[in-house]
Amino acid sequence: MYQVFQLLNTALTLYSFALVIYIFMSWFPGARESSFGSILTKICEPYLEQFRKFIPPLGMIDLSPIVAIFVLYLARMGLWEFYQILV
Repeated sequence: MYQVFQLLNTALTLYSFALVIYIFMSWFPGARESSFGSILTKICEPYLEQFRKFIPPLGMIDLSPIVAIFVLYLARMGLWEFYQILV
C-alpha cells in the first residue's frame, strides 16, 4: 500500500515541477515552440485551463498557475493524511 501512495506522491511532485518549468518557459521567447515546450504544453495546458476559467489574468499577470500548483500541494497533503488514517 505504501508503494501506491509513494507513486502517487511522486507523480504529483513531478507534475508540479513540470508546471513550474512550463511557467518559466514563458519568460523565454520561442521556448514553448520547441519540442520540449510542445510536450509540456500538451501535459500542462489542460490542467491550467480549468483554473483560467475561474481566475482571470490581472493585466499581464496570470495567477492561475499559482493556484494550480497550490491545489496540487493540497492534493499531496490530503493524500498523505489519507495514508496516515489507513496506517
